[in-house]
Amino acid sequence: MIRVFNHYISSAHLYLQVMEWMILVLVFYYGSYFFIQADPFVAFNETLLTAACAIAILFSLSFSSVGMYRRMTFTKKHRFHIRLLFGYLLPLFLLYACNCLWPQNVVLQSISIGGLAFVYFVIWAVHAQFYRIGDMEKFKRRILVIGCDNLAKQLHSTNASYVDSSVAVVGYAHFGNKTSTFKNTITLTNNGDLTKACKDLRVQEIVLAMDDKRSALPLDELVELKLSGISIIDLLTYYEREERLIYLDLLSPSWFMFSDGFRVSWFRWASKRLFDIVASVTILVATWWIMLLAILAILIESGWDAPVLYRQVRVGQNNRLFNMIKFRSMRVDAEKNGAQWAMENDDRTTVVGRFIRKYRIDELPQLFVVLKGDMSFVGPRPERPEFVEGFVQTVPYYKERHRVKPGITGWAQLCYAYGANEFDTRRKLEYDLYYTKNYSLFLDMSILLNTIEVILFGEGVR
Repeated sequence: MIRVFNHYISSAHLYLQVMEWMILVLVFYYGSYFFIQADPFVAFNETLLTAACAIAILFSLSFSSVGMYRRMTFTKKHRFHIRLLFGYLLPLFLLYACNCLWPQNVVLQSISIGGLAFVYFVIWAVHAQFYRIGDMEKFKRRILVIGCDNLAKQLHSTNASYVDSSVAVVGYAHFGNKTSTFKNTITLTNNGDLTKACKDLRVQEIVLAMDDKRSALPLDELVELKLSGISIIDLLTYYEREERLIYLDLLSPSWFMFSDGFRVSWFRWASKRLFDIVASVTILVATWWIMLLAILAILIESGWDAPVLYRQVRVGQNNRLFNMIKFRSMRVDAEKNGAQWAMENDDRTTVVGRFIRKYRIDELPQLFVVLKGDMSFVGPRPERPEFVEGFVQTVPYYKERHRVKPGITGWAQLCYAYGANEFDTRRKLEYDLYYTKNYSLFLDMSILLNTIEVILFGEGVR
Protein backbone atom coordinates (compact mmCIF):
# COMPACT_ATOMS: atom_id res chain seq x y z
CA MET A 1 0.00 0.00 0.00
CA ILE A 2 1.07 3.55 -0.70
CA ARG A 3 -0.48 6.73 0.63
CA VAL A 4 -1.74 9.43 -1.74
CA PHE A 5 -3.22 12.54 -0.09
CA ASN A 6 -3.72 10.51 3.14
CA HIS A 7 -5.65 7.76 1.30
CA TYR A 8 -4.14 4.28 1.09
CA ILE A 9 -4.21 2.70 -2.36
CA SER A 10 -2.86 -0.62 -3.55
CA SER A 11 0.61 -0.09 -5.00
CA ALA A 12 0.24 -3.27 -7.06
CA HIS A 13 -3.00 -2.08 -8.65
CA LEU A 14 -1.49 1.35 -9.26
CA TYR A 15 1.41 -0.29 -11.09
CA LEU A 16 -1.10 -2.37 -13.07
CA GLN A 17 -3.06 0.73 -14.05
CA VAL A 18 0.06 2.64 -15.10
CA MET A 19 1.38 -0.36 -17.02
CA GLU A 20 -1.92 -0.78 -18.85
CA TRP A 21 -2.02 2.92 -19.67
CA MET A 22 1.43 2.73 -21.24
CA ILE A 23 0.43 -0.34 -23.25
CA LEU A 24 -2.75 1.40 -24.41
CA VAL A 25 -0.75 4.43 -25.53
CA LEU A 26 1.48 2.19 -27.64
CA VAL A 27 -1.50 0.29 -29.05
CA PHE A 28 -3.35 3.47 -30.03
CA TYR A 29 -0.25 5.21 -31.35
CA TYR A 30 1.09 2.43 -33.55
CA GLY A 31 -2.39 1.25 -34.49
CA SER A 32 -3.11 4.73 -35.80
CA TYR A 33 -0.02 4.63 -37.99
CA PHE A 34 -1.28 1.36 -39.40
CA PHE A 35 -4.59 3.07 -40.27
CA ILE A 36 -2.99 6.03 -42.03
CA GLN A 37 -0.44 3.70 -43.66
CA ALA A 38 2.62 5.53 -42.42
CA ASP A 39 5.89 4.29 -40.93
CA PRO A 40 6.02 5.23 -37.20
CA PHE A 41 9.80 4.75 -37.15
CA VAL A 42 10.32 7.33 -39.90
CA ALA A 43 7.99 10.16 -38.86
CA PHE A 44 7.09 11.08 -35.26
CA ASN A 45 3.61 12.59 -34.88
CA GLU A 46 3.30 14.62 -31.66
CA THR A 47 -0.41 15.30 -32.18
CA LEU A 48 -1.11 11.60 -32.57
CA LEU A 49 0.87 10.77 -29.43
CA THR A 50 -1.02 13.40 -27.39
CA ALA A 51 -4.35 12.03 -28.58
CA ALA A 52 -3.23 8.46 -27.82
CA CYS A 53 -2.25 9.47 -24.27
CA ALA A 54 -5.58 11.24 -23.67
CA ILE A 55 -7.68 8.35 -24.96
CA ALA A 56 -5.60 5.86 -22.95
CA ILE A 57 -6.37 7.90 -19.82
CA LEU A 58 -10.07 7.81 -20.75
CA PHE A 59 -9.98 4.01 -21.01
CA SER A 60 -8.01 3.69 -17.78
CA LEU A 61 -10.56 5.79 -15.86
CA SER A 62 -13.39 3.81 -17.40
CA PHE A 63 -11.83 0.48 -16.37
CA SER A 64 -11.31 1.81 -12.86
CA SER A 65 -14.92 3.01 -12.61
CA VAL A 66 -16.30 -0.48 -13.29
CA GLY A 67 -14.05 -2.20 -10.73
CA MET A 68 -11.44 -3.67 -13.05
CA TYR A 69 -8.57 -3.04 -10.62
CA ARG A 70 -9.92 -5.21 -7.84
CA ARG A 71 -8.71 -8.78 -7.29
CA MET A 72 -12.27 -9.88 -6.52
CA THR A 73 -13.33 -8.93 -10.05
CA PHE A 74 -10.75 -11.12 -11.76
CA THR A 75 -11.38 -14.19 -9.57
CA LYS A 76 -14.90 -14.43 -11.03
CA LYS A 77 -14.40 -14.84 -14.77
CA HIS A 78 -17.93 -13.92 -15.85
CA ARG A 79 -17.79 -10.84 -13.64
CA PHE A 80 -14.45 -9.82 -15.10
CA HIS A 81 -15.58 -10.08 -18.72
CA ILE A 82 -18.83 -8.18 -18.06
CA ARG A 83 -16.93 -5.34 -16.42
CA LEU A 84 -14.28 -5.36 -19.12
CA LEU A 85 -17.03 -5.07 -21.73
CA PHE A 86 -18.64 -2.13 -19.90
CA GLY A 87 -15.26 -0.48 -19.38
CA TYR A 88 -14.58 -0.90 -23.08
CA LEU A 89 -17.95 0.41 -24.29
CA LEU A 90 -18.17 3.59 -22.17
CA PRO A 91 -15.19 5.39 -23.79
CA LEU A 92 -16.10 3.81 -27.14
CA PHE A 93 -19.45 5.64 -27.12
CA LEU A 94 -17.67 8.88 -26.24
CA LEU A 95 -15.20 8.44 -29.10
CA TYR A 96 -18.07 7.71 -31.47
CA ALA A 97 -19.79 10.94 -30.36
CA CYS A 98 -16.58 12.89 -30.95
CA ASN A 99 -16.28 11.36 -34.41
CA CYS A 100 -19.83 12.49 -35.18
CA LEU A 101 -19.02 16.04 -34.04
CA TRP A 102 -15.69 16.19 -35.87
CA PRO A 103 -16.00 13.73 -38.78
CA GLN A 104 -12.99 15.15 -40.58
CA ASN A 105 -10.62 14.65 -37.65
CA VAL A 106 -8.09 12.09 -38.90
CA VAL A 107 -6.61 11.59 -35.42
CA LEU A 108 -9.94 10.50 -33.90
CA GLN A 109 -10.76 8.25 -36.84
CA SER A 110 -7.37 6.59 -36.91
CA ILE A 111 -7.21 5.94 -33.18
CA SER A 112 -10.75 4.64 -32.88
CA ILE A 113 -10.32 2.25 -35.82
CA GLY A 114 -6.64 1.40 -35.55
CA GLY A 115 -6.38 0.77 -31.82
CA LEU A 116 -9.74 -0.22 -30.36
CA ALA A 117 -9.78 -3.66 -31.96
CA PHE A 118 -6.79 -4.67 -29.80
CA VAL A 119 -7.87 -3.13 -26.48
CA TYR A 120 -10.12 -5.91 -25.19
CA PHE A 121 -7.58 -8.68 -25.73
CA VAL A 122 -4.63 -6.62 -24.48
CA ILE A 123 -6.37 -5.76 -21.18
CA TRP A 124 -7.48 -9.35 -20.60
CA ALA A 125 -3.96 -10.67 -21.23
CA VAL A 126 -2.32 -8.06 -18.96
CA HIS A 127 -4.75 -8.76 -16.10
CA ALA A 128 -4.30 -12.51 -16.38
CA GLN A 129 -0.51 -12.25 -16.27
CA PHE A 130 -0.54 -9.65 -13.48
CA TYR A 131 -2.68 -11.70 -11.09
CA ARG A 132 -0.73 -14.86 -11.87
CA ILE A 133 2.43 -13.09 -10.73
CA GLY A 134 0.65 -11.23 -7.91
CA ASP A 135 -0.46 -14.50 -6.31
CA MET A 136 3.19 -15.45 -5.73
CA GLU A 137 4.29 -15.05 -2.12
CA LYS A 138 7.61 -13.45 -3.12
CA PHE A 139 5.79 -10.35 -4.32
CA LYS A 140 3.95 -9.81 -1.02
CA ARG A 141 5.11 -7.84 2.02
CA ARG A 142 6.39 -10.28 4.66
CA ILE A 143 5.08 -9.49 8.14
CA LEU A 144 5.61 -11.01 11.57
CA VAL A 145 2.73 -10.70 14.04
CA ILE A 146 3.61 -10.43 17.72
CA GLY A 147 0.68 -11.97 19.53
CA CYS A 148 -1.23 -15.26 19.48
CA ASP A 149 -4.48 -14.42 21.25
CA ASN A 150 -7.82 -13.02 20.08
CA LEU A 151 -6.51 -9.95 18.24
CA ALA A 152 -3.99 -12.04 16.33
CA LYS A 153 -6.68 -14.60 15.48
CA GLN A 154 -8.92 -11.85 14.17
CA LEU A 155 -6.09 -10.49 12.03
CA HIS A 156 -5.51 -14.00 10.68
CA SER A 157 -9.21 -14.39 9.85
CA THR A 158 -9.30 -11.00 8.14
CA ASN A 159 -6.28 -11.80 5.98
CA ALA A 160 -7.72 -15.17 5.02
CA SER A 161 -10.97 -13.60 3.79
CA TYR A 162 -9.35 -10.67 1.98
CA VAL A 163 -8.65 -11.64 -1.64
CA ASP A 164 -6.72 -8.43 -2.32
CA SER A 165 -4.23 -8.95 0.51
CA SER A 166 -0.79 -7.60 -0.29
CA VAL A 167 0.86 -9.15 2.77
CA ALA A 168 2.09 -12.60 3.71
CA VAL A 169 2.12 -13.43 7.43
CA VAL A 170 5.28 -15.48 7.96
CA GLY A 171 4.74 -16.16 11.65
CA TYR A 172 2.96 -15.40 14.93
CA ALA A 173 5.37 -14.76 17.77
CA HIS A 174 4.67 -14.96 21.50
CA PHE A 175 6.70 -14.83 24.67
CA GLY A 176 7.04 -17.48 27.35
CA ASN A 177 5.00 -20.66 27.60
CA LYS A 178 1.73 -19.52 26.04
CA THR A 179 -0.12 -21.99 23.84
CA SER A 180 -0.98 -21.13 20.26
CA THR A 181 -3.23 -22.62 17.59
CA PHE A 182 -1.24 -21.16 14.68
CA LYS A 183 0.86 -23.52 12.59
CA ASN A 184 3.64 -20.98 12.10
CA THR A 185 4.06 -20.07 15.77
CA ILE A 186 7.38 -18.70 16.99
CA THR A 187 8.20 -18.86 20.70
CA LEU A 188 10.51 -16.11 21.94
CA THR A 189 12.30 -17.03 25.16
CA ASN A 190 15.80 -15.60 25.01
CA ASN A 191 17.24 -12.22 24.19
CA GLY A 192 17.96 -12.09 20.46
CA ASP A 193 15.29 -14.60 19.42
CA LEU A 194 13.18 -11.89 17.77
CA THR A 195 16.12 -10.55 15.77
CA LYS A 196 17.06 -14.06 14.65
CA ALA A 197 13.47 -14.84 13.62
CA CYS A 198 13.24 -11.65 11.57
CA LYS A 199 16.49 -12.47 9.81
CA ASP A 200 15.62 -16.11 9.12
CA LEU A 201 12.11 -15.29 7.83
CA ARG A 202 13.20 -12.16 5.90
CA VAL A 203 10.63 -10.08 7.78
CA GLN A 204 9.85 -6.64 6.36
CA GLU A 205 7.33 -5.51 8.96
CA ILE A 206 6.29 -6.31 12.53
CA VAL A 207 2.66 -5.90 13.64
CA LEU A 208 2.00 -5.62 17.39
CA ALA A 209 -1.24 -7.52 18.12
CA MET A 210 -1.12 -8.43 21.82
CA ASP A 211 -4.37 -8.60 23.78
CA ASP A 212 -2.59 -7.59 26.98
CA LYS A 213 -1.11 -4.12 26.47
CA ARG A 214 1.01 -4.61 29.59
CA SER A 215 2.93 -7.47 27.98
CA ALA A 216 6.67 -7.03 28.28
CA LEU A 217 8.27 -6.34 24.91
CA PRO A 218 11.96 -6.61 24.00
CA LEU A 219 12.22 -2.87 23.44
CA ASP A 220 15.95 -2.88 22.74
CA GLU A 221 15.50 -5.46 20.00
CA LEU A 222 12.52 -3.63 18.52
CA VAL A 223 14.46 -0.36 18.40
CA GLU A 224 17.38 -2.14 16.74
CA LEU A 225 15.07 -3.76 14.18
CA LYS A 226 13.35 -0.46 13.49
CA LEU A 227 16.66 1.30 12.87
CA SER A 228 17.77 -1.54 10.60
CA GLY A 229 14.84 -0.90 8.25
CA ILE A 230 12.03 -3.15 9.52
CA SER A 231 8.74 -1.29 9.89
CA ILE A 232 6.93 -1.66 13.24
CA ILE A 233 3.25 -0.73 13.45
CA ASP A 234 0.31 -1.28 15.78
CA LEU A 235 -2.88 -3.10 14.82
CA LEU A 236 -4.91 0.09 14.30
CA THR A 237 -2.44 1.34 11.71
CA TYR A 238 -2.39 -2.08 10.04
CA TYR A 239 -6.18 -2.16 9.62
CA GLU A 240 -6.26 1.45 8.43
CA ARG A 241 -3.66 0.70 5.76
CA GLU A 242 -4.80 -2.74 4.59
CA GLU A 243 -8.57 -2.55 5.13
CA ARG A 244 -8.91 1.24 4.89
CA LEU A 245 -11.03 1.48 8.01
CA ILE A 246 -10.57 2.54 11.65
CA TYR A 247 -10.98 -0.58 13.80
CA LEU A 248 -13.56 0.47 16.37
CA ASP A 249 -12.73 -2.06 19.12
CA LEU A 250 -9.17 -0.70 19.44
CA LEU A 251 -10.03 3.00 19.55
CA SER A 252 -9.27 5.23 22.51
CA PRO A 253 -9.47 9.00 23.09
CA SER A 254 -5.67 9.22 22.96
CA TRP A 255 -5.69 7.89 19.39
CA PHE A 256 -7.84 10.81 18.26
CA MET A 257 -5.44 13.22 19.93
CA PHE A 258 -2.16 11.83 18.59
CA SER A 259 -3.04 10.37 15.17
CA ASP A 260 -2.58 12.36 12.01
CA GLY A 261 -5.60 13.40 9.99
CA PHE A 262 -8.86 15.10 11.03
CA ARG A 263 -7.46 18.31 9.58
CA VAL A 264 -9.73 21.31 9.14
CA SER A 265 -8.69 24.12 6.81
CA TRP A 266 -10.24 26.76 4.60
CA PHE A 267 -8.64 25.21 1.50
CA ARG A 268 -10.13 21.77 2.18
CA TRP A 269 -13.56 23.32 2.77
CA ALA A 270 -13.38 25.49 -0.36
CA SER A 271 -12.11 22.71 -2.65
CA LYS A 272 -14.77 20.30 -1.39
CA ARG A 273 -17.53 22.88 -1.83
CA LEU A 274 -16.37 23.71 -5.36
CA PHE A 275 -16.25 19.99 -6.18
CA ASP A 276 -19.81 19.57 -4.84
CA ILE A 277 -21.17 22.40 -6.97
CA VAL A 278 -19.41 21.37 -10.19
CA ALA A 279 -20.29 17.67 -9.80
CA SER A 280 -23.93 18.38 -8.91
CA VAL A 281 -24.53 20.81 -11.77
CA THR A 282 -22.82 18.48 -14.26
CA ILE A 283 -24.91 15.47 -13.23
CA LEU A 284 -28.13 17.51 -13.16
CA VAL A 285 -27.49 18.69 -16.71
CA ALA A 286 -26.73 15.13 -17.84
CA THR A 287 -29.66 13.44 -16.07
CA TRP A 288 -32.57 15.92 -16.20
CA TRP A 289 -34.36 13.73 -18.75
CA ILE A 290 -33.95 10.67 -16.51
CA MET A 291 -35.54 12.63 -13.66
CA LEU A 292 -38.49 13.56 -15.89
CA LEU A 293 -38.98 9.91 -16.85
CA ALA A 294 -38.83 8.89 -13.17
CA ILE A 295 -41.48 11.48 -12.27
CA LEU A 296 -43.73 10.25 -15.07
CA ALA A 297 -43.29 6.59 -14.07
CA ILE A 298 -44.12 7.31 -10.41
CA LEU A 299 -47.26 9.25 -11.37
CA ILE A 300 -48.45 6.52 -13.76
CA GLU A 301 -48.00 3.81 -11.13
CA SER A 302 -49.30 5.64 -8.05
CA GLY A 303 -51.77 8.10 -9.56
CA TRP A 304 -51.52 11.70 -10.69
CA ASP A 305 -52.36 13.06 -7.23
CA ALA A 306 -49.71 10.94 -5.45
CA PRO A 307 -46.56 12.65 -4.13
CA VAL A 308 -43.48 12.24 -6.33
CA LEU A 309 -40.89 13.34 -3.79
CA TYR A 310 -40.17 11.89 -0.38
CA ARG A 311 -38.95 14.27 2.31
CA GLN A 312 -37.39 13.10 5.53
CA VAL A 313 -35.51 14.79 8.38
CA ARG A 314 -31.89 13.66 8.70
CA VAL A 315 -28.93 14.58 10.90
CA GLY A 316 -26.24 16.62 9.15
CA GLN A 317 -22.88 18.17 9.98
CA ASN A 318 -22.49 19.15 13.65
CA ASN A 319 -25.83 17.43 14.43
CA ARG A 320 -27.82 20.03 12.48
CA LEU A 321 -31.14 18.73 11.14
CA PHE A 322 -32.09 19.14 7.48
CA ASN A 323 -34.67 17.83 5.01
CA MET A 324 -33.42 15.14 2.64
CA ILE A 325 -35.31 14.77 -0.65
CA LYS A 326 -35.60 11.64 -2.79
CA PHE A 327 -37.92 10.28 -5.43
CA ARG A 328 -40.57 8.27 -3.58
CA SER A 329 -39.82 4.57 -3.97
CA MET A 330 -42.20 3.15 -1.33
CA ARG A 331 -45.91 3.21 -0.74
CA VAL A 332 -47.32 6.46 0.64
CA ASP A 333 -48.22 4.69 3.93
CA ALA A 334 -44.85 2.91 4.23
CA GLU A 335 -44.20 4.24 7.74
CA LYS A 336 -47.66 4.28 9.21
CA ASN A 337 -46.26 2.23 12.12
CA GLY A 338 -43.29 4.54 12.72
CA ALA A 339 -39.66 4.76 11.57
CA GLN A 340 -38.09 1.47 10.50
CA TRP A 341 -35.12 0.19 8.49
CA ALA A 342 -35.45 -0.71 4.84
CA MET A 343 -35.18 -4.49 4.52
CA GLU A 344 -33.99 -6.74 1.71
CA ASN A 345 -36.86 -7.35 -0.74
CA ASP A 346 -38.96 -4.88 1.27
CA ASP A 347 -42.63 -5.34 0.33
CA ARG A 348 -43.26 -1.62 0.91
CA THR A 349 -41.22 -0.82 -2.21
CA THR A 350 -43.20 -0.13 -5.39
CA VAL A 351 -42.38 -1.63 -8.79
CA VAL A 352 -41.00 1.68 -10.07
CA GLY A 353 -39.31 2.23 -6.72
CA ARG A 354 -37.44 -1.06 -6.98
CA PHE A 355 -36.03 -0.04 -10.36
CA ILE A 356 -35.03 3.51 -9.43
CA ARG A 357 -33.42 2.25 -6.23
CA LYS A 358 -31.40 -0.36 -8.08
CA TYR A 359 -29.81 2.24 -10.34
CA ARG A 360 -29.75 5.03 -7.70
CA ILE A 361 -32.15 7.21 -9.70
CA ASP A 362 -34.09 7.93 -6.50
CA GLU A 363 -31.01 9.77 -5.19
CA LEU A 364 -30.95 12.41 -7.95
CA PRO A 365 -33.15 15.02 -6.16
CA GLN A 366 -30.52 15.11 -3.41
CA LEU A 367 -28.32 17.07 -5.81
CA PHE A 368 -30.46 20.11 -5.00
CA VAL A 369 -29.78 19.52 -1.28
CA VAL A 370 -26.05 19.44 -2.12
CA LEU A 371 -26.32 22.74 -4.00
CA LYS A 372 -28.13 24.21 -0.99
CA GLY A 373 -25.19 23.19 1.21
CA ASP A 374 -26.90 20.79 3.64
CA MET A 375 -25.14 17.79 2.10
CA SER A 376 -21.94 17.07 0.24
CA PHE A 377 -21.63 14.89 -2.83
CA VAL A 378 -19.36 12.51 -0.89
CA GLY A 379 -19.65 11.83 2.82
CA PRO A 380 -21.18 9.52 5.45
CA ARG A 381 -24.76 8.44 4.88
CA PRO A 382 -27.18 10.78 6.73
CA GLU A 383 -29.29 8.96 9.31
CA ARG A 384 -32.62 9.75 10.93
CA PRO A 385 -32.66 11.49 14.35
CA GLU A 386 -34.59 8.55 15.84
CA PHE A 387 -31.77 6.16 14.95
CA VAL A 388 -28.92 8.55 15.72
CA GLU A 389 -30.18 9.12 19.26
CA GLY A 390 -29.91 5.41 19.99
CA PHE A 391 -26.57 4.86 18.21
CA VAL A 392 -24.88 7.67 20.12
CA GLN A 393 -25.70 5.79 23.33
CA THR A 394 -24.68 2.30 22.18
CA VAL A 395 -22.00 2.74 19.50
CA PRO A 396 -18.75 4.37 20.69
CA TYR A 397 -17.60 7.48 18.81
CA TYR A 398 -20.70 7.44 16.61
CA LYS A 399 -21.17 11.19 16.89
CA GLU A 400 -17.73 11.79 15.34
CA ARG A 401 -19.08 10.90 11.90
CA HIS A 402 -21.03 14.16 12.01
CA ARG A 403 -17.80 16.19 11.84
CA VAL A 404 -18.23 16.33 8.06
CA LYS A 405 -21.26 16.85 5.84
CA PRO A 406 -23.25 13.74 4.95
CA GLY A 407 -23.09 12.64 1.33
CA ILE A 408 -25.09 11.08 -1.49
CA THR A 409 -22.34 8.50 -1.87
CA GLY A 410 -19.49 7.69 0.47
CA TRP A 411 -16.64 5.43 1.49
CA ALA A 412 -18.80 3.27 3.77
CA GLN A 413 -21.48 2.92 1.09
CA LEU A 414 -18.86 1.59 -1.34
CA CYS A 415 -17.07 -0.74 1.08
CA TYR A 416 -19.99 -2.20 3.04
CA ALA A 417 -23.48 -3.37 2.15
CA TYR A 418 -26.61 -1.58 3.33
CA GLY A 419 -26.79 -1.66 7.13
CA ALA A 420 -30.06 -2.46 8.90
CA ASN A 421 -28.97 -3.16 12.48
CA GLU A 422 -26.49 -2.06 15.13
CA PHE A 423 -23.79 -4.53 14.05
CA ASP A 424 -23.84 -3.17 10.50
CA THR A 425 -23.83 0.37 11.88
CA ARG A 426 -20.64 -0.34 13.84
CA ARG A 427 -18.93 -1.77 10.76
CA LYS A 428 -19.97 1.14 8.57
CA LEU A 429 -18.82 3.59 11.24
CA GLU A 430 -15.30 2.17 10.87
CA TYR A 431 -15.31 3.24 7.21
CA ASP A 432 -16.96 6.58 8.03
CA LEU A 433 -14.21 7.35 10.55
CA TYR A 434 -11.58 6.50 7.94
CA TYR A 435 -13.20 8.99 5.57
CA THR A 436 -13.59 11.65 8.27
CA LYS A 437 -9.92 11.26 9.19
CA ASN A 438 -8.48 11.21 5.67
CA TYR A 439 -10.96 12.95 3.38
CA SER A 440 -9.53 15.00 0.52
CA LEU A 441 -10.50 16.04 -2.99
CA PHE A 442 -8.54 13.03 -4.29
CA LEU A 443 -10.51 10.61 -2.10
CA ASP A 444 -13.81 12.27 -3.09
CA MET A 445 -13.01 11.89 -6.79
CA SER A 446 -11.94 8.28 -6.25
CA ILE A 447 -15.22 7.49 -4.45
CA LEU A 448 -17.26 9.21 -7.15
CA LEU A 449 -15.45 7.25 -9.85
CA ASN A 450 -16.07 3.93 -8.09
CA THR A 451 -19.74 4.80 -7.52
CA ILE A 452 -20.26 4.28 -11.25
CA GLU A 453 -19.78 0.54 -10.68
CA VAL A 454 -22.52 0.56 -8.03
CA ILE A 455 -24.91 2.38 -10.38
CA LEU A 456 -24.20 0.18 -13.40
CA PHE A 457 -24.46 -3.15 -11.58
CA GLY A 458 -26.98 -2.23 -8.86
CA GLU A 459 -24.89 -3.48 -5.94
CA GLY A 460 -25.80 -2.97 -2.28
CA VAL A 461 -29.47 -2.08 -2.95
CA ARG A 462 -32.41 -2.60 -0.59
